[in-house]
Amino acid sequence: MSDVLDTPTRITVTAERTYDVVVGRHLLGELPGLLGKNVAKVLIIHPESLEATAQAVREDLLEQGYEALLAVIPDAETAKSAEVLEFCWQILGQADFTRSDAIVSIGGGTATDLAGFVAATWLRGIAVVHIPTTLLAMVDAAVGGKTGINTAEGKNLVGAFHSPVGVLCDLAALETLPKWDLVAGLAEIIKIGFIQDPVILELIENRSDEFTRWPEVSDQMWSVLRELVERSIAVKAKVVSQDLREASLREILNYGHTFGHALEQVERYSWRHGAAVAVGMVYAAELARLAGRLGDEDVARHRAILKSVGLPTSYRGDKWKQLLSAMQRDKKTRGALLRFVVLDAIGSPSRLEGPDPTLLAAAYAEVSHDETSPSNAIAL
Repeated sequence: MSDVLDTPTRITVTAERTYDVVVGRHLLGELPGLLGKNVAKVLIIHPESLEATAQAVREDLLEQGYEALLAVIPDAETAKSAEVLEFCWQILGQADFTRSDAIVSIGGGTATDLAGFVAATWLRGIAVVHIPTTLLAMVDAAVGGKTGINTAEGKNLVGAFHSPVGVLCDLAALETLPKWDLVAGLAEIIKIGFIQDPVILELIENRSDEFTRWPEVSDQMWSVLRELVERSIAVKAKVVSQDLREASLREILNYGHTFGHALEQVERYSWRHGAAVAVGMVYAAELARLAGRLGDEDVARHRAILKSVGLPTSYRGDKWKQLLSAMQRDKKTRGALLRFVVLDAIGSPSRLEGPDPTLLAAAYAEVSHDETSPSNAIAL
């Protein structure tokens, strides 16, 4: 792999604090600089599957003079629970963590969401550095300061805005990423392409067949992947810097998520987040088309690009009542008013508030398939 990929890129986010998202390879040496000189203790929160990586980070921090502890959490969405949150609080309390100490997260979006919420709630807020190890976490969960856990009533309903002091997106972590995890991460990148940066769509459309051969890709393909990561982070950094607490502009980052989150809940989080968002984007596109906002070609482009990388574009047709109920509990809902992020054109997002129930059902019909049809492999 080309040494050019090792040179770090820094993308600055300005929120309640200014911090850098560093993109490159072999970035562990950047961690002490992000933590700062005043931190004495560090809790490394990681899933069991990344124990070796967490141990390497811990050993490096110990050599740098930090007191470093490990907290092992479950893999996937089961980590985002009140029970796991309390477990992390217990470790912090027993180790006498103060406001000048810090947390480091290692893992995918569930690890960054949970660790960020632990940091936000301990002593009303301590520092956190995220080291995302999946494509999805690099371009979405680790950047922007959204933290949270799930409840039986829905996803991310309990949380806080708490920006990290830094994010290390080490592309070397992607070298061993399973194919379907990479594909799931592409959904969030494609989302950014549709709402803000159409160049992203062109880059993927021109190389979609190479993504299906992952991980056997060329150095040139790694350069394209790095560009996709950096473009996606740059858009999110710009949006978050203007609207940290999702008062207005930041809602565009939820394109495809209202339906997607509902799908995840109905499926009890057995679907990958990216797979659910992919179907959610097609639903939002169909909703916009039926509302007279988006043209047929743009809707067809949604399906084409998502299918080209192996993402699902439809869902079983017998779950409308459950999906509608879940959407009505979505964070973007205001009272009984359902609100969707839709497109008026590629790169031109807007909102659709309180659509007629028949319109919602009609859009669902457009993304439905026979429930006896086989599920897409990455959804399971």
